[in-house]
Parts: sequence; structure tokens; C-alpha cells
Amino acid sequence: MTVLVDLERVTVRFADRPIVADLSLTIKDGDRLGVVGINGTGKSTLLRVLAGDLEPDQGVVRRGRGIRTSALLQTPTLRPGTVREAIGSGWEVEAAIDKLGMSSSLNVNVASLSGGQAKRVALASVVATPGELLILDEPTNHLDLAGIAWLEQWLASYRGGLVIVSHDRHLLDRVTTRMLELDRASSYLHEGGYASYLEAKSIRADLAESAEATRRNLARTELAWLRRGAKARTRKPQARIDAARALIEGRPQPDARPGDLELVAAMPRLGRQVVDLDDVTMELPDGRRVLDGVHRKVGPAERIGIVGLNGVGKSTLLDCIAGRRSPSSGSVTLGKTVVVGYYDQHSSTLNETLRVRDVVAGPHRPPGSPEDLNLMQRFWFTGNLPFTAVADLSGGERRRLQLLAVLASQPNVLLLDEPTNDLDLETLRALEEFLDAWPGTAFIVSHDRAFLERTTDVLLGIDDAGKVRELSGGLDEWLAEQRRTEVRPPVTEERAPDVSAPSANKRLRELDRTMAKLNRQQEKLNAALLATTDRDHAANLGRELHGVRSELEAAELEWLQLATS
Repeated sequence: MTVLVDLERVTVRFADRPIVADLSLTIKDGDRLGVVGINGTGKSTLLRVLAGDLEPDQGVVRRGRGIRTSALLQTPTLRPGTVREAIGSGWEVEAAIDKLGMSSSLNVNVASLSGGQAKRVALASVVATPGELLILDEPTNHLDLAGIAWLEQWLASYRGGLVIVSHDRHLLDRVTTRMLELDRASSYLHEGGYASYLEAKSIRADLAESAEATRRNLARTELAWLRRGAKARTRKPQARIDAARALIEGRPQPDARPGDLELVAAMPRLGRQVVDLDDVTMELPDGRRVLDGVHRKVGPAERIGIVGLNGVGKSTLLDCIAGRRSPSSGSVTLGKTVVVGYYDQHSSTLNETLRVRDVVAGPHRPPGSPEDLNLMQRFWFTGNLPFTAVADLSGGERRRLQLLAVLASQPNVLLLDEPTNDLDLETLRALEEFLDAWPGTAFIVSHDRAFLERTTDVLLGIDDAGKVRELSGGLDEWLAEQRRTEVRPPVTEERAPDVSAPSANKRLRELDRTMAKLNRQQEKLNAALLATTDRDHAANLGRELHGVRSELEAAELEWLQLATS
């Protein structure tokens, strides 16, 4: 197999410590490597080295001759101009930008895009023109569930080498064949996908515990020997004495973080009335309706998941519940005992000029109390982090601080808007366990399927007309609906020409045969695209496939118009 990139004993230092140390790694054509580790262990740094965006402090990076690398890094850079100018044109780009929900922004200047929009545009550019090596840093952040499902399918058919950092466990388990764990400048390579990595990590932890037990037993034995008296010790080699002392004084490697993340929140009593939504409608200044006649009574201890395409009003609904926005019509009524904690996706409640210890103390008491120090330690804010400004925190640290601040307010109703963004897997699992035992009410907007399945009891779907309904079939039902929407274009309001029943039936049969033929052509072209490695041939096949799809859509639309006339 062709070697795409080879790292030999690579070290990258951050401040006074190595963040990646003595790492040797080879990526070959067809490799599918997932990279995991807690925030701050160097995942994004490693991807920058692999992409050629960062030179290591030590070691050698070798790249295959003529190998093209496509990379979506943590902070993407777009060419100036409109979205269309930044990403170019072509059917591949058009398809990717449509699947990622940015078709309406093609003429928008990239300077006015939000961080999430910019990342989606950069992702569309990367997958539309991939090289032999594809590097993705948290590609599912800011995507909706339909976009993630499409990306999964695309990655499953991608034939080059893939290196991906992600907290999406479904995605990792489906598209990776090897996992690299970074831990305190050390690295551990596991064969197999995410599930295999978890099993291997558990075995490694058991072995470490066993090794520490053995070390303690040896230390006790050597200590007893040393205590037999000076005369006995003088007949022993000095090297043995030194080894015994080393065993006694030795300590196992400390955990990467001081203990487990303790998500504990005192909670005031929650009465029977929690949140009543009565005919809630919200129209944006441009006249677009994002919520339309929402009715729902939510009681104590309910866990409500909310899904929908980007821009349909999920965050707007949470804003209405939190009182940040007033609905255009209808009402939102909260129970008298309700205390809302809002964990929004933009960390907008954090003042970036404050230090961590100031945020924890709040405006009404001096920072640095023993209670605050204990709280910061439980949330892994140790060392110099309490004195660090919010603006200088990493994305994961900022989200963890925001979570600390929200829980410190002792809410009994939690509004979680994309809570998994920028959280590492360890923090994510701790949040899931907290919600398992927490007795309050929660509204959760998320694109993380594993998180939703673990933490919610009821799933609500918002469609593009602002209608909200309960999804009895869960996520599978919603994703199936999105796939059907893609296959069957919406019926227009125009009626088909008036035709007699016999001629209409004849045309329907003709259309059935035409659609069957076009479907077969589409399947053959898809298979040919997956099999070819010739770029020019792939482009020709893509243009032919685009034409077949257009014909198929037109035939389906005519069939629907005739069948419903």
C-alpha cells in the first residue's frame, strides 16, 4: 500500500512541556484512523502536523510523492469573497454545500459567516475535492443529524486515507478501522474501530492496576529485607539496595485529570407545573416563521430531545423557554418553582475578560475561597487554569467552565443547546451519567445520536414549516423521513394538465418503466464512481450521474402530479 505520510519520533512542545512526544505513525492508502483523547492532549496539534500546517520541534515528517492532502482543521481558513467564490463551482461542490445546509448562503460574504457556518463551508470544499489523504478535525460540529448521516455515508465510500478527530461515537465506530489515543504526551494505537478501542483501553487500565499491585508487593518485600539490620545489608550489592529504594519511593503515573468529573448540582424542589407552551409562534424579522403553533406541557423529570435541520428554530424554542426571546404570538408559562439553567452553544454567558476563578466566584463574593477551589478542582481547573482568562481557554475548557457556571446556579430545569460540541469523550460520558441521576427536567438540542439516545425519553421534531411533533419512532423515524424527502421532491401547487383516465394510466406505466431504467443507470454510475481512481473519468461519471438524477426527479414529479390529479 502507498505510504501517504510517515511520522518518525515527532515531538511538539507547548510552552514548557511536550504536548506530543516521540510519536511514530504511518498513514497508508486506505487507512481510517480515529484520534481521541481528553482536551489539551494534542489531537488538533497532531492533525496540523499531518496536514503540513505545523512543523514539529523534533522528529521527521515524510510525505508520499505527489500525494494531495485535504484538511478541515479546528479553525478553518476560507478565501475572501462570497461563499461561491471561496469554494469554487462544480456539481461536487453544489451537492456538498446542499447536503450541509448552506445553499442559501452561496452569495453571502465569508466575513459575515458565523464560526459554525464557516466550518460547514470549509467542510463542503474539502469533501468536494478530496485528495489522497483526508484530515478532519471535529467535522460534525455545527451539522444537523441529516448532514451527519450524509457525511457518514460519504466517508464510508471514500477510498483514500482518513484521519479524523471526533466526539461522535456513531461516526467513529462506522468509519474507522484504527484508533490512536493521545494521553499526556504518550500515544496508544488500537486496531479496530471505536468499540475495539474501548475494550483495549479497559484492558490497559486493568494491566496498569495489576502492575501497580505487583510494585507495591515488591516494595513491601524489599522494605522488610532492608530492615533486617545494617550488618545484613552490608553483604548485599549496593545496586540491590538502590533498586529497593526506587521501588519504595516509586509512584504510579498520576491520572491525566485529578479524579472523575463530579457533576453534582443541588436542586430546589420542582412543582407539578414546569413548562407550558401554548400556541407558541415565532416569526423572524424577514417574515420567515420558525415556530408555528407549538403546544406542549412538560412536567417534572421529563427529558425532551429536540431535532431538526439547521435553522428550523431549535435554539429559538430554547430561547423562548429561557425568556431570552418573546414569541410573536402564544405564551410560555413557567412554574413558580422553576429555576432555569441555560447551557447555550455559543458560551455567550461567559465574560471573556474575566479569569476562571472570577467566573466561579460570581459577582457577589471574592474569588479564591476554599469552596471555589474545591469546585474548580472537581471540574479539572487546576494548576494555572484558575488564573487564566476565559478568552485564552480552549474550546473544551470554555465549555466545561460554562457547564460549571450553569450547575453552580442550582437549576431544576436545564436547557442544553448542542452540549456535546467541543467536549471530549470523557467529559461527555460524565455529563451523560449526571443526567441519568439528576431529578430535574431537561430540554436537549443535539446532533449527537448516542447522547440523545442515552439522555432523552421523548423526541420532538421541528420541520421546516415550524411545526413540532413527537417522534414515536425516535431518531430512526426522523432520519428515515429525511431520506424520503430527498428521494421524493415536494409536490408543487400547480396541477397537472387535465387528461383522460386511460391516457393518464398509460403515461403512469411509461413513467414507471422510465424511473426503473433511470434507477438502474444511477446504481451503475454510483458503483463506477466508487471503483474508479481516475480523476478525469470520475468527473465525467459525475456529470452523467447529475443528468440521470435530474431526469429521475422530473419523472418522479410528473408521476406524482398524475397520480394525485
